[in-house]
Amino acid sequence: MKSRFVILRHYGCPQGEHYDFMLLVGESLKTWALGDYPRDGVAQPAKALPDHRLEYLEYEGPVSSGRGAVSRWDQGECEIEQESSLRQNAVLRGEKLLGEAVLQCDEASKEWTFRFAARRG
Repeated sequence: MKSRFVILRHYGCPQGEHYDFMLLVGESLKTWALGDYPRDGVAQPAKALPDHRLEYLEYEGPVSSGRGAVSRWDQGECEIEQESSLRQNAVLRGEKLLGEAVLQCDEASKEWTFRFAARRG
């Protein structure tokens, strides 16, 4: 399924600087907080957040209620290859990233992991 994604750098917030990975799934903007920007072959913890408003696909600027500000780190189109409550796979074609993003939730701990694998050429 063709879709869109955005990665926002979220700074000046009480939780500390992080990156919000947002994936448009149907009419929902699924969101996970990452401690760092995606890097090839590096798995990192991801915190599932409530779905965000679709406006965040285009938004940069202050976040309401004193929750810092966001700036776009990357954006683009994607192809969702797998979507379930425990796993999201998408091939990203962004301005910076080209490759596969996999979000996997451990069923026992309910903790998510994000992994990006770059595609060459």
